[in-house]
Amino acid sequence: MKLTAGNVLAALPPETLPLVEALAGRAEHQGLALYLVGGPVRDLLLGRAIRDVDLLVEPRGQTAAAELARRAAPRGAQVQEYDRFGTVRVSTPEASVDVATARREEYRHPGALPQVAPGTLEEDLLRRDFSVNALALPLRSGSARVALVDPTGGEADLGAGVLRVLHERSFHDDPTRALRAARLAPRLGFHLARGSRSALRASLRSGAFGAVSGDRLRREFEKLFEDSHQGLDPVRALRLLDDWHVLAALEPGLRLPKEAVVPLRRLGRAIASPPWRGPRFRAWAAGLATWWQPLAAGLRRDALERLSVRGELVERIGDFPGRSRELLVALAKARGRGVVDGILAGCSEEELHALHAWAPTAERRRIVRWAAEDRSRRSPVSGNDLTAAGITGPAVGRALARVRAAYLDGAVANREEALALAVEVSRTGKSGS
Repeated sequence: MKLTAGNVLAALPPETLPLVEALAGRAEHQGLALYLVGGPVRDLLLGRAIRDVDLLVEPRGQTAAAELARRAAPRGAQVQEYDRFGTVRVSTPEASVDVATARREEYRHPGALPQVAPGTLEEDLLRRDFSVNALALPLRSGSARVALVDPTGGEADLGAGVLRVLHERSFHDDPTRALRAARLAPRLGFHLARGSRSALRASLRSGAFGAVSGDRLRREFEKLFEDSHQGLDPVRALRLLDDWHVLAALEPGLRLPKEAVVPLRRLGRAIASPPWRGPRFRAWAAGLATWWQPLAAGLRRDALERLSVRGELVERIGDFPGRSRELLVALAKARGRGVVDGILAGCSEEELHALHAWAPTAERRRIVRWAAEDRSRRSPVSGNDLTAAGITGPAVGRALARVRAAYLDGAVANREEALALAVEVSRTGKSGS
């Protein structure tokens, strides 16, 4: 592929171009070297669509990226700095671009966050996870040819379809690279190089994974399920982690149950192309609930603690197996859309997607119809309407529930019929049909 400054820019997402051009222009003006690095270069060479733009500036001090971003940011753009790693995000309502200062890293012990210091472009590329991500292209104006910076043989590995770590202690330094490999390999159709498999086994034997914090591990699983948007089947990534014995290293007994394979694939498709239009949901929480449904309660509890899952999600994910069984039995017996509404109304969006992943065909149809149509339909009357009609106390809630069910079932069609039914329910004290 002929690489010129012009066709590199043309390959970037169009909405990012104003930001990239502003940064590149300012860098040239200041005599700074600015590069496109990592995943965007890899995807450009593979002919894949570039989603995120990562830029690197060679430093004149640790704050080079921040100084460049502040000077280059167009009017109205936000500049967010992350001091620990010398990185900056420049964003507008349309797009965002990450800019980092070239750095070198040192790991004081396995699994620790690195100690960073300003470095050269080559030092920055040599600290990366895989050779196919240790690539850079200079960003310049005009149409001149640009030379690929490839100190580790990443271009050859792209041609061979190989993920290769850059040194034998790579997984010791950062064990989360194994989770990244499990996501990246199936997404690209690559495999982990033999030497890298040996390096991974050595890190597992050393216990390196035990030193990684739960928050860092959870963030990797968040990315695993979010990568369904980029075509990743979560089963393929989890199966690699299981085959590599990484799951059991994270929590003894953790595995990919055979029974969860079909539901997980269904969830992956639903994340990529939602079967209904609903609020944004935490795909990873739905993913864990779906994946762990067949596992023993004690193992689910221990795994939640290992991944530092907190708040209401501990209960929602931990209790999902029993709750999902109850909901699916109720859905199978339900007669009428109003009854389905009563069954599903208390579900969070994460639970709803996990339930859809595990449901038989008929129940899946009911879930989709409710989520896509019925839950957004407004009842003909409100609590204020009922209070104005003289209904008070607990009778208001009973009447509202009965009216909504009747409305969804087509038994009432307008406000007058709804009020009449509400008055009848309040007088008889019955909420059933």
